[in-house]
Amino acid sequence: MVTKSAKTTAAGAYTDIKSLYRLKYQARGFSFLPRQPARSLLAGRHGSKLRGRGLNFEELRQYRPGDDVRAIDWRVTARTGKPHTRIFTEERDRQSILVVDQRPGMFFGSRRTMKSVAAAELASLAAWRILAAGDRVGGYVFNASDTMEIRPNRSEKTVLQLLRSIVKLNNQLSSQESEVEPRIGLNEVLKRVSRTVSHDMLVIIISDLRGANAETRMLLTNMARHNNVVIGFISDPLEEAFPDAGSLVASDFGLQLEFDSSDDDFRSQYAKQFEQRLDQGKKLLLRRRIPVLNIKSDEEVFRQLTRLLGAR
Repeated sequence: MVTKSAKTTAAGAYTDIKSLYRLKYQARGFSFLPRQPARSLLAGRHGSKLRGRGLNFEELRQYRPGDDVRAIDWRVTARTGKPHTRIFTEERDRQSILVVDQRPGMFFGSRRTMKSVAAAELASLAAWRILAAGDRVGGYVFNASDTMEIRPNRSEKTVLQLLRSIVKLNNQLSSQESEVEPRIGLNEVLKRVSRTVSHDMLVIIISDLRGANAETRMLLTNMARHNNVVIGFISDPLEEAFPDAGSLVASDFGLQLEFDSSDDDFRSQYAKQFEQRLDQGKKLLLRRRIPVLNIKSDEEVFRQLTRLLGAR
């Protein structure tokens, strides 16, 4: 059990602003831009969400010699009897929203870091990378009782504001907090995000998706119709496979349960349930063209990210 008084001695239990800032120099070798390496999990999907040739519509005016004939608006030309062309400007940036889960369920980990710390690291790497690409970045950081909103901006100041919000909620976590009845669920946060995203935005959900249900899928599906949505699914190896550790006692909300972890059937069912939950989620999200980056808490996040996004 990790309590707030033991923060300084529990390596990997909490994060701080210096650690997240240092990840700025590791945020390279991967990208969330439309053009992805062939091996990237995101390859072949961003392009479909972007309009035209990566250009923003500026105005409609009469055709002039030298204009691109492919940009002629034939409807307006037919209606007015004079050739008209659409004028575009190069798409300069796009807004990116990071949704970072710091609920009590994320305060779990068996190796290297807690899932909450791995989520913070993924958010930091993504924010620095997006800023380096010239895009605006902001986000929502939430726990069981509070949601902090950082409006997108193209500045290091905004990234630091986002990271400080993550650190603040991360440092409020403790094993004792799981006994508090949560007031904010994943769906409440996604509804709030849905009201602020418009179109052609990048939305990265960083969570273990605890509490996800049919409404979650509906919210993500609606969001993905006009935006690029990516799931950063955070998990711990102990959730995937339970070790043979003999007789154990587990407790939650004052209840205790004794079980034999050496039982092969128990460990097989345990692993099967996690695999089924992950597979069902992946299949459903992939059918809606929402890719899932499976990030594990036992390995450095930047290595996983560069591997998943196709860097050599």
